[in-house]
Amino acid sequence: MHDYKKLLLWNKSIEFVSDIYKTTSHFPSNEKFNLISQINRASVAIPSNIAEGAGRNSNKEFVQFLAIAHGSTYEVETQLMISKNLGYLKEEELQILLEQLYEIQKMSFSLQLKLKK
Repeated sequence: MHDYKKLLLWNKSIEFVSDIYKTTSHFPSNEKFNLISQINRASVAIPSNIAEGAGRNSNKEFVQFLAIAHGSTYEVETQLMISKNLGYLKEEELQILLEQLYEIQKMSFSLQLKLKK
């Protein structure tokens, strides 16, 4: 078992979720049950899967949950790009969120490689 609260990856993911919720709170209300819900759920899945995997009994299981979290980062990336195309996000806002997301992706991939050894 790993202490997920000490993982920089988990902490960065938690910060990212907070930024996503702040961002989507400005989206049109007609997106509440569509894009807002999708983005929020996918972003919450990132630290949630990291935490769940950390609580598993083996590194192999942890890697599996990290892979799921990693997949969620690509889901969020896609949804943010759609949001920008729909005019819900400015280019600058998108880039800030994507920078955070890319950092999380790199950290996730690195941790997966480390745990596989």
